[in-house]
Amino acid sequence: MEWDHLFEDLEGQLAAEWEAERAALDAEAERLRISKLTLHERLRVLGTGARLRLEFGCGERWNSELRAVGADWIGVVAQDDTRLRIVPVEAIAAIGADHGTLLAGLGTGTASAGLRERMTLGFVLRDLARRRAAVTVAARGVEPRHGTIDRAGADHLDLAVHDPDEPRRARSVRGFHLIPFGAILWVRVERGSSSAL
Repeated sequence: MEWDHLFEDLEGQLAAEWEAERAALDAEAERLRISKLTLHERLRVLGTGARLRLEFGCGERWNSELRAVGADWIGVVAQDDTRLRIVPVEAIAAIGADHGTLLAGLGTGTASAGLRERMTLGFVLRDLARRRAAVTVAARGVEPRHGTIDRAGADHLDLAVHDPDEPRRARSVRGFHLIPFGAILWVRVERGSSSAL
């Protein structure tokens, strides 16, 4: 009788030790998985519709809804503004979200990256130039400028500056600016071109 209790006790201890060891290995595997997550992957897992508070180094911040995730940018709609804003991920100083949203971003995305998620900022800006879309470009250290992207190179764009209510015509252009991609905080698509993404 005593031997039965002894063996049952030993089996219980061994099972508890194995379970504790397995839990420790699972926890370590999860920490390792999370250590390899990029911001892009977390945003992709959140998917469209996620509510985020974007903050920029210049002090600008807005509540927004995630609409698209590209290779190095996100597309959002800011609160009370239906116009799409393309935001380079490197321009973001911080992203605020509720705790549930942050935890959801740690999930595992099973779907492979789609075409949109492989599009770079340059690709999107070249498409807006091709479409002759009216945009407003906010860059570090300067006031936002309204105009049309004439062309987008490997690391910069040419913006023809004109009034928001004017189409891009030679007589309405007030000047031209070369804007490095690294200086861009956001690009807002002004009229009817947000369906491009």
